[in-house]
Amino acid sequence: MRLFAVAVVTLAIVACKKPEAPPRPTSAPSASAPAAPTAAAPAGAQGAPQVLRGKIVEKLEVSQYSYLKLATASGDAWAAVQKTDKKVGEEVGVANAFPMQNFESKELNRKFDVVYFGSVAGQGGEPAAMTAPAGMGASPPGGGETPPNPAQMAAQHQAAATGPTDIKIQKVAKASSADGRTVEEIWVQKDKLKGKSVTVRGQVVKFTPVMGKNFVHLRDGSGSPDKKNNDVTLTTADAAAVGDVVTAKGTLILDKDFGAGYAYPVLIEDAKVSK
Repeated sequence: MRLFAVAVVTLAIVACKKPEAPPRPTSAPSASAPAAPTAAAPAGAQGAPQVLRGKIVEKLEVSQYSYLKLATASGDAWAAVQKTDKKVGEEVGVANAFPMQNFESKELNRKFDVVYFGSVAGQGGEPAAMTAPAGMGASPPGGGETPPNPAQMAAQHQAAATGPTDIKIQKVAKASSADGRTVEEIWVQKDKLKGKSVTVRGQVVKFTPVMGKNFVHLRDGSGSPDKKNNDVTLTTADAAAVGDVVTAKGTLILDKDFGAGYAYPVLIEDAKVSK
């Protein structure tokens, strides 16, 4: 009985003892293991800012910005920040890394597949204190670079992403070319048509310029609003007016991500538009 009482008291003491707090890390994560290049969260999204980290292996200067080629854990990536004195060989973090695909630098006379625009980050990953660049969202003095404004990009894509709901379209004859498809056929056959040339004829129901491209919604009377296969979006350098019946020829792309929180499941890219 005495041994039993001792055991009960011992168990009670153990049960009442508070668990120890986990040990705090003694050092910050190594900068040699950067995160994979990813887009910053869209404006208004919650969570910590995305930071692109790596060693500078090449640096190009323009009037207001420094283009940095970073060797990251997932490969090389180009970033653009307000002019910095960081040098080749230094480790750097770019906070709020916002990707721009097919970005053309006028001053460098060079087109990048992807450039991550952001700000040089402090040790904690937050953007270092700096004066906002003059060119964010507008043409800077002296005709320098015009970097994208993430909030503006998101707003523009939001405006371009969906077609109107209050427009009734008469049937438009299908394009007669071998790659001619109705809007509904493009959606139904999208997996088979991926990466191929398609021609579609339809009525322009929406026209939105976004970052140097025109986003055009076409409808031809096929498909169903309920199935969301009655409207197709295309990008083009050509002009068109709402109400025009046009023929568009381009390459069908699936799940096109423009990095502003908007991905287009079906898109006809770089289309040539004619009446």
